Amino acid sequence: MDRPERISSQQDIFSRKKVGLALGGGAVLGAAHIGVLKAFAELGIQIHCITGASVGAVVATLHAFGIPLSEMEHFALHLKWPDSTRLHISKMGLLSNEALGRMIQGRLGNAGIQEASIPLAIPATDIESGEKLVFTSGDIKTAIMASTCVPGIFVPVELHGRMLVDGGLLENVPLSLLSGLGADFRVGVDLTARREFPRPDHMIDVIGNAIEMALACSTRIQTKAADFLICPDLSGYSFVGTGHVDELIRKGYDAALAALSP
Repeated sequence: MDRPERISSQQDIFSRKKVGLALGGGAVLGAAHIGVLKAFAELGIQIHCITGASVGAVVATLHAFGIPLSEMEHFALHLKWPDSTRLHISKMGLLSNEALGRMIQGRLGNAGIQEASIPLAIPATDIESGEKLVFTSGDIKTAIMASTCVPGIFVPVELHGRMLVDGGLLENVPLSLLSGLGADFRVGVDLTARREFPRPDHMIDVIGNAIEMALACSTRIQTKAADFLICPDLSGYSFVGTGHVDELIRKGYDAALAALSP
C-alpha cells in the first residue's frame, strides 16, 4: 500500500506543509531515489529537509547540496563497485568504503553537513552500544562512510572511540529524524517493501534472504509512522547488480509520479 492515508488534494497538502523526505537503504536499488526526486521536481513539490540511510544517505546528501539530478543520474549510471571500495581485509571486515566517501566529498568540497542548502541528517549505528548516531554537522566523508558501512563487509568507521556502521541497521527509512529537521509532513521512500525472496541455492543465499526478510519486516513496522509512503516495485532487481541502473531510476520515477499525482 503506497498511501498510508487518503489525501483528497495532494498538491494542496504538499504546498502547505514543510515536507521532509526520508530515503531508505537498498544498495544499488538506491538509484530509484533519483527517479523519485525527478518526480518531485516535475510536480513542483518543494523538499524542506531530507535524510537517508545507507545509499539513501548518499542521494540525500547530493540533493541537499543542490547537485543537479542530471549529474546524480550520470554518477549512478557510471559508478562501479570497484570504484567505491577497496580491499581492506581485517578481523572487522573485508573492504573499505573510504573511496565512496572521497567521491562524495570530491563533488561537494570541504563543506560541512551543516552547510547544505536544506537541512540534512545522516544516521549511523554504533555497533557496540546499539545506539543511533545522527550527523547534522561536520565531515561529510565520515558521515557517508559510516552510514553506508555494511556490517561484516566494510570495516567499521571509528570516530571518537565509537565503531560506526550502516545507518539502516536501526531504521532503514529514517522518518524519525525529519521532525527534528523542521518537517511537519514526513514522506518515506521504501525500496524493500515489494521485495521477493528467491529460493536459496546455497548457504549464502539462505543468510542473504534471512537478512533481507528481517530488514523488510522492521522497515514495514517503522514506516507506519510516515504521513506518505512511496514504494517502488523493485522485486526483480538485485541489491548488487549494476546493469539495470537506468531501469531503477525509471521505476522510482514512475512510482513517485503515480503516488504523488492528484
